[in-house]
Amino acid sequence: MPTRTVAVGSASGLHARPAKLFVEAAAAAPVKVTIRVGEKKPVPAKSMLSVLALGAKKGTEVTLEADGDGAEEALDSLAALLAKDLDADV
Repeated sequence: MPTRTVAVGSASGLHARPAKLFVEAAAAAPVKVTIRVGEKKPVPAKSMLSVLALGAKKGTEVTLEADGDGAEEALDSLAALLAKDLDADV
């Protein structure tokens, strides 16, 4: 199963606007994507409540996983999104 590990780049972490943008992108992906912090249980990346519950702050490393056709491209896109400071793009 393809994975990507990336540090959260947004100043506020994965909260409010950055989480919303990430969840929307994950929901639009052609494959099911999960996200986790450390060795914790992976949660659905398209679930706003699950993503917020991760408590990922700026610099926290998260791991994305997906499987199926288009998984590599989806993970590349989502990892790039997470690495950006989405608070600065207002």
